[in-house]
Amino acid sequence: MDVYQEAVEYLESQDVPVEAEVLEEDVFQEEAVSCLLSPLHPEILDFPDTPTLCSPEEMLERRRMVLKGILESEEVYLRELEALLMPMKALRASAGTSQPVLSSREVQTVFYQVPELRDMHQSFYSDLKARLGARCQTEPSPGEEGETSHADFELMVGDLFLKIVNQIGLYGGFIENYEEAVEVVRKCTDSDPRFRTLAQSMMSNNGSDKARTKYTLEALLYTPLNRVTKTTLVLRDLLKTTPVEHRDYSSLQEALRLSRSFLSGVNESSQNKREVTLSHGMRRQLMRDSFVVDASERSLRHLFLYTDLLLCAKLKHASRGKQEQYRFCWFLPLAGLKLRWASEQERSTDTHLRLHSIRTKMYQLRQQLRQHAGSRVAALSARSRKKMEQMELLLLTHSPVYRLELHSPSGKSHTLLFSSLSELEEWREAVHKLTTDNIETVPPDLLTLTSACVKLRMTQHPPLHSAIAVEDGKCLCGTLSVAIHSASGLQTPACMYVCVEVDGYEFYDKQAHTHSSVHSLNPHWDQELSFQVDGARELRVLCVSQADGEDDTVLGHAAVQLDSKTLTKRWRRQTLTVGQLEVTLSLKYSPHPLEPPSSTAQTHPVFCVPIETVTQQEGVLVPHVVRCCVEELERRGMDEVGIYRISGTTSDISTLKAAFNGSLREAVTRLRSSDVNAVSGVLKLYFRELPEPLVPTELFQSLATALDIQDMNSRLASMLSLLQSCPDSNRHTFLYLLHHLQRVSEKQDVNKMSLMNLATVFGPSLLRPPVVGLGHGGPTVDISQEVVVQVQVVFFYLQCNNLPEAQTSLPHDTDAEDETTHV
Repeated sequence: MDVYQEAVEYLESQDVPVEAEVLEEDVFQEEAVSCLLSPLHPEILDFPDTPTLCSPEEMLERRRMVLKGILESEEVYLRELEALLMPMKALRASAGTSQPVLSSREVQTVFYQVPELRDMHQSFYSDLKARLGARCQTEPSPGEEGETSHADFELMVGDLFLKIVNQIGLYGGFIENYEEAVEVVRKCTDSDPRFRTLAQSMMSNNGSDKARTKYTLEALLYTPLNRVTKTTLVLRDLLKTTPVEHRDYSSLQEALRLSRSFLSGVNESSQNKREVTLSHGMRRQLMRDSFVVDASERSLRHLFLYTDLLLCAKLKHASRGKQEQYRFCWFLPLAGLKLRWASEQERSTDTHLRLHSIRTKMYQLRQQLRQHAGSRVAALSARSRKKMEQMELLLLTHSPVYRLELHSPSGKSHTLLFSSLSELEEWREAVHKLTTDNIETVPPDLLTLTSACVKLRMTQHPPLHSAIAVEDGKCLCGTLSVAIHSASGLQTPACMYVCVEVDGYEFYDKQAHTHSSVHSLNPHWDQELSFQVDGARELRVLCVSQADGEDDTVLGHAAVQLDSKTLTKRWRRQTLTVGQLEVTLSLKYSPHPLEPPSSTAQTHPVFCVPIETVTQQEGVLVPHVVRCCVEELERRGMDEVGIYRISGTTSDISTLKAAFNGSLREAVTRLRSSDVNAVSGVLKLYFRELPEPLVPTELFQSLATALDIQDMNSRLASMLSLLQSCPDSNRHTFLYLLHHLQRVSEKQDVNKMSLMNLATVFGPSLLRPPVVGLGHGGPTVDISQEVVVQVQVVFFYLQCNNLPEAQTSLPHDTDAEDETTHV
């Protein structure tokens, strides 16, 4: 069958007739199409000013009419986008045949970003329709005008407009591609009669009346350009009919500012690309921008990544009668640029106190905003929101802990600070991708380039959560727990850790790390991380590799969308694709009102604390201090002579003990470089300082009696039965240690540690006789026999070849099957 005929049949199957005749008229005037390559001027697109001398009720009624008009306009625009996309599937299918209508590349060029624009506007249309529909359902009778105005005042849509304008960058790609798309359409229309028939006979339904409007493909391609220029006009008109006291007012102001800047940026970008051509025929383009902190001054700066250079600027705020301007700080060519990142040193006490003060004020302001939500105390709410933004801006400036060092071949260097490792890695990847292209830098006109930044910047303000957060019920407020289990997919063994970040208000720490794994192809942690969150929507996971004497390397990063409707108080296990790795983790969420932020980071000591308390805090069955020491000893201490008999230095053991009582991550880092005898010493110290011995005291007499059983099978059964009666954390920790000591003894020819030697070392620490007068029943054991019983019990268990396996962590699975998420 003819390929074109297949395309025609596809369109007809969708109730879109294809006509062969060429249109004499189009729905767009020729003059409009001819001027679409000229700059877009948002300032000339404006409605007549809305009269201000009207009552609040009249203003709200006009606002509602404007919103209805916007909804109807969106419906028409969506039909036009659907008509534009209708032939895409058939054209894409024909591209792989021997007689394609368009090649795959031409199909991609013609429809570039159109599906994304359709999805973006479909979401906006559905949300706006739902809000207006809910307003109409609650509309009171004609005699209740006061209730009508109140309902209109409570109608919130500013977040919807802010959301779609924050995604307006999609139009940037469409606009940049537009000339090429039109060129393909015109060329194929002239050369291929099949395509000409298709391109000149596009049809769209006109809504409920089932009438159809006829378009050309070129005219439909113009509709997104026409639409984006109307965005500013629509927002201005909506803002003029929104009272200043309305909670939407600030959101609509921000959306209007974003829209204006985007259109100005399109103009400036178009002019810059015509003026500057780089090597390989490339043009200088803005690739990325965001706010960062300059380490030299600890000040917020706006960083711009162009095709061939990095430009840092600071914003000079507008004074009366003047516009905002950027002042040039520095620029670095990308050619030969070297990047290095690292965590900043520990914050000072003063910095901790300052951050706590800022977070406390933000928390209080957030509570005030919640109390005023839905009320008409708009002025108070606006002041609180303004203060919140100021506090968040201070936090953004003083909280970054990651350093990105930039070193140019010319000898110039700069250091930037980031609060988020994922954002730093995105910047590093973007710069690295451009530096590998080896593009020569054309000396920039810094004055022109810096002045253009005001129009070119894609983010109007620093990424303040308080300015964009929406109370939609899906955000998380409460405790989010993340259990990192294991990772697979490493090509070579490595020590690595997992960094987890969450978004939302910054009242609490939003980042946590697992400890570093041992050198392995399949690292495992079974470590639980807990976050207090308010307004969280996204969780980011990064896998970081560590190597002695080298910088840490991010192996991959991924994001998980958080939804309070799908997360529960039960663990939900899933596998996440992070770069080339598969990370297994579990999530659970407990919603609850939040407490004020604490002035000090909560620490849970592990030494001299009952083992059940430690395992409960860590969400495991075997404490991390035990597992980490054992893993480190098995990595590099199995051949050490007298590994558990020779003690490490007291100072080294004390240092490791203090580290485990403060931060597991810091403790494991210290373990990596500590003397193996200090590592074995801190493990013995942990068991020795348990308030109650690992093998419960009440079992001491029973174990001593069981040792006297002459029949070996009966003795074994009795001893294993007594072991099974231990609490879970005690039993599994004891079994974990026994299996480790058995592996140590397998190398007794080298390390000189036999099973009896090991039992002699650990027996008195793991098993203790009851203390007379403390309520323990049964006869006491003669003191001369205590050590014998302690050693013989441990020695007996070490000799068992059929000891049960130890479980190190609690099960985090729900009844449902595991869910695999690929990002």
